Order: sequence, then C-alpha cells, then structure tokens
Amino acid sequence: MSQQLITDPQPVKGSRVQHGLVVVNTGNGKGKTTAALGVVMRAWGRDMRVIVLQFLKHTGARFGEQRAAQKMGVEMRSLGDGFTWRSKDLNQTGKIAQQQWRACQDVIRSGQYDIVVLDELTYAITFGWVPVQEVIATLRERPPHMHVIITGRDAPQELVDFADLVTEMREVKHPYQKGIKAQPGLEF
Repeated sequence: MSQQLITDPQPVKGSRVQHGLVVVNTGNGKGKTTAALGVVMRAWGRDMRVIVLQFLKHTGARFGEQRAAQKMGVEMRSLGDGFTWRSKDLNQTGKIAQQQWRACQDVIRSGQYDIVVLDELTYAITFGWVPVQEVIATLRERPPHMHVIITGRDAPQELVDFADLVTEMREVKHPYQKGIKAQPGLEF
C-alpha cells in the first residue's frame, strides 16, 4: 500500500454539499471496525440512515457491537460461519461470503442508506470469493450521497486507489504479545 503524507491541509471553502465517500480502514493494527462503528454512531446521532453488514462473523453472533446496534435500532446483518482460521470448510465459508456480498450489492443499489459499512469485506476479496473489480463497479454505481466504509486487513491496491479515504492501522504494541486474550467491550 502506498503511503502519502498529508501536511498542513488547507481548509476547503465553499458550501457544504453531500458527497458520498468510499472509506477503507485496513492494516494489521486493531481499530478498523471500531473506527467504522464510531462513524456509525456519529451518523446515527445525526439521524442518518446507517447499516452494518458483517462478513465472516457468525450469523447469530452477539458481540458488543451487535448488542449496541440492537439497542440503538441500527440495522446490523452478520452472515458467516466464523473467522477463516477457524473454518471447517473454506469452500462453504466462501459461499456464505458471496451470499453476503450479493446482499451488500442489493443494499447499496437500494439507495435506502446514507452510510453502509462492509465490515471485513477485504477478507472475502483476498480469499478470491468476491472479485475486487466487481466491488469497485458496485461502488461506482452507488447513489451519489452514499458513504461506504470497508474494513479488513490487506485491502487490495485497486480498492485503495479507488477509495476517497484510506487509513492504515499499524500495530505498535498489542496485549496478545503478553499472552492477554481479547477483552469483552474492547475487542468484541
């Protein structure tokens, strides 16, 4: 992934016009989904229509974000059979990811939402279950007001090049290095 340093950006002047952005949160560090969910909360607070579509996470998962979304009335759809390193059948995992991608395409084309989060989509691309060019074509066709946030490690360069905003999370230090497991509320 190419890195560009933005120094001393000048404020954009003029009237504020709604312009849908494609945002990619990638990298090996923690915080990709967390950042996307922060935007969801901010947008929800402004009465924007938001939806989160999660790849790989168990369909019936009850992680903290699913519990919070339900309490807030934010639609969150998880479709998967768990993380790839725990999959008993990667072919089946891929079929489920393709099914979720088709649902994502329907959501994007519907124009019903202001912000659509495609959580962990990059894994479906990396594993070859969802073609990156198909993702880009769908993003090109989205309604002009719609923001789409894509999360996951190893975002392909084509997606990085297409996106309006890309943030790479870089791990500096992680509690796993000390043998500390994932903590409720912080990581799930």
